[in-house]
Amino acid sequence: MKKATPWRLKVILFALGLTACSDAGNNQSEDAPETSDTIDTQRILSTSPQEEWLTYGGGYDEQRHSRLSHVSTENVEQLGVAWTYDLATNRGVEATPIVANGVMYVTSAWSIVYALDAKTGEELWVYDPDVDKSVGVNACCDVVNRGVAIYGDKVFVGVIDGRLEALDAKTGKLVWSKTTVDQSKPYTITGAPRAVNGMVLIGNGGAEFGVRGYISAYDAETGNQAWRFYTVPSPEKQPDGAASDEAFTRIGNVSWGDDGAWTTDGGGGTVWDSIVYDAENDQIIFGVGNGSPWNRQVRDPSGGDNLFLSSVIAVDAKTGRYKWHFQTTPGDSWDYTATQSIILASLPVDDSGNNRRVVMQAPKNGFFYVLDAKTGEFLSGNAFVPTNWASGLDTDGRPIEISDARYGDVPYLQTPGPLGAHNWHPMAFSPDTGLAYIPAHEIPQAYGFDPRWAIKPAKWNTGADFAAGLAVDLPPGTLQFLRAGLKGRLIGWDPVAQEARWTVEHENAWNGGVLSTAGGLVFQGKLNGEFVAYEASTGRRLWSHDLKSGGASGPGTYEIDGEQYVTITTGWGSAYALVAGFAYDEKVAPTVGKVVTFKLGATGSIPDAAFPPVDQTPKADRYGTTALLNDGLVHYARNCAVCHGPVAVSSGVLPDLRWSGYTADADAWQAVVAEGVLADTGMVSFSELLTAQEIEAIRAYVVAQAHNANVLAGN
Repeated sequence: MKKATPWRLKVILFALGLTACSDAGNNQSEDAPETSDTIDTQRILSTSPQEEWLTYGGGYDEQRHSRLSHVSTENVEQLGVAWTYDLATNRGVEATPIVANGVMYVTSAWSIVYALDAKTGEELWVYDPDVDKSVGVNACCDVVNRGVAIYGDKVFVGVIDGRLEALDAKTGKLVWSKTTVDQSKPYTITGAPRAVNGMVLIGNGGAEFGVRGYISAYDAETGNQAWRFYTVPSPEKQPDGAASDEAFTRIGNVSWGDDGAWTTDGGGGTVWDSIVYDAENDQIIFGVGNGSPWNRQVRDPSGGDNLFLSSVIAVDAKTGRYKWHFQTTPGDSWDYTATQSIILASLPVDDSGNNRRVVMQAPKNGFFYVLDAKTGEFLSGNAFVPTNWASGLDTDGRPIEISDARYGDVPYLQTPGPLGAHNWHPMAFSPDTGLAYIPAHEIPQAYGFDPRWAIKPAKWNTGADFAAGLAVDLPPGTLQFLRAGLKGRLIGWDPVAQEARWTVEHENAWNGGVLSTAGGLVFQGKLNGEFVAYEASTGRRLWSHDLKSGGASGPGTYEIDGEQYVTITTGWGSAYALVAGFAYDEKVAPTVGKVVTFKLGATGSIPDAAFPPVDQTPKADRYGTTALLNDGLVHYARNCAVCHGPVAVSSGVLPDLRWSGYTADADAWQAVVAEGVLADTGMVSFSELLTAQEIEAIRAYVVAQAHNANVLAGN
């Protein structure tokens, strides 16, 4: 077999931080293994997840539970590294590998697709969709991609700039490409497509920036659109000629007023992650995200529920027509998306002892929900983490809100915050134990009304004040204090009793996706680099391995030639690493992402990172009046913090501006921020949002934070 040309890594140094920007072309092999066995709906229903991992959640029910048991509680300590593969990026990696016919298909940042020999890790082909890096500014939570779908003889990938592309599974050559969004608007795609019954399903992201969400179905062979379901009304509440028209005419439009920012700002409601096929009821069930702007007070002053924001929706699989919905957070103002893992299962949910087919979800708002899969009826729910925005759920599953949570001029310190009690990290469900395994977080946020939202636009124009509670000169030990308030845990949750059977506390708040197996194990990675196996029934820690990079993505497992492999993608990035860099110490550094695959008895190793250290010294003397510095704080918080970190502390995914050489020169700083001279690395011009004086105020604030670094850390 002719080996494919090695993949080449190009790392660009921006200031004294690192951004990875690959400009390599397609790398394709004509001699990749034959994919002779047809992959269709029936095969996915009957075989997955067992020897293979054919769809994002392992199977259509998305339980992420494997029937493989070669690796068990008795021998898991013998797991070792079988092989690793370099994904050529130091940005976030969130993909779960798909394995079919002995080939692994996986994605990295910038929507690059790789095909690897699943037994050896040998590269077969690489497809680079050649994304304009300037679109990275529209990605709320790093330029990540959660994986591909495979169907027939094609691999499907959603590209960060809004394309859906079909590749030949054998060669990686492009078969067709469809633009699924209005690319003049700040849409993105980070989620994995799903494929069923000859259709490919994909949503989009961008609700923080002002877009209107929807999910679309495309013909797998031709790329022609089959149907589309919008999740919020059109601005004029007029029909779109879409599958969602009837639902809005009947129940959706009345939940919105006729005025407010939603009429010009899109309304939000993007379908950026969970999409599940319910074969028993022949329906697609998907989760809907937050509103745009976040704050309902400015989005829709009428105070309605704003359907279908923060909802779980079921539609007919063939036509996309509405069947039912359940709204987890009516009138959402907090970025409490319902896009988190949706799992289908059979549970004994009443006194009869009979099982019902149910939908389970643990969304951002902190409550675990069990719904009837056929009707959407609320069956039960309970908080799985501490919450102070609602005291519980009523008999219909509606949150009983605490009035202070509807924030105004006085900020309210709320938990969960916008990063959620559970974010995109896949949870799992084991039919063997009857437990759902939730990667949970406690990450509070001070919410306050932003009086500048209308008169001063920003990239993130949410209507919530990101500077609430902050000051230029914070007390000594502030970073230590902030770290102490962040918690993470893995919860073995009983969905029938609606309570935790066991809990494992993590030293870091942001953990990772989960896999359960018939071997009695639960595997989970963490952003601090640990990959751990727990006993599924008790949470007892049985094995761990240092991944030497973040391990937040969902693990998978498969069997080849009688051997079970466990695999995970690694990388340092995604939302938490961008916005909460203050939460990690130097032991977690930016590294090139990898696929790391384990098997029993293997003795391989994971290469060390080789990035140069950053010179952490201020590049300019502190300067500026109190008024200038406070102005810089506000504009930094509204325009820069979501990428470069609160209080100007970055984790290293994107440059830590405190140590940037550009801070030493006002003209150089203006060239980057106002003129966009680094647009090809993703740092676009902000001249439409910020004046030259405001840009200079941000520089003064960043320089001040460089000088405050030791004080903030308590050193």
